[in-house]
Amino acid sequence: MNKRVTAVFDGDVLHPDTPLDLKPNTRYVITIQELSEPSITGDAWDVLEAMTGTIEAAPDWSSEHDHYLYGTPKRETEGGE
Repeated sequence: MNKRVTAVFDGDVLHPDTPLDLKPNTRYVITIQELSEPSITGDAWDVLEAMTGTIEAAPDWSSEHDHYLYGTPKRETEGGE
């Protein structure tokens, strides 16, 4: 059984961020890894701009997104496809 849990160390004790379903008085092996907090600089527009990009997609991606995402039949298009 492996569980991934985040916790805060107060100098003496590790305090889990969420309740744990563990057996009391049982010995566990714990691996410690420091969790670095993401640094957010700039405003919301800067964050959105950093997440935008282009992907390779079919030419009719915007008009047929339901087909590509959910597998629905393609709609009738002007090109007769």
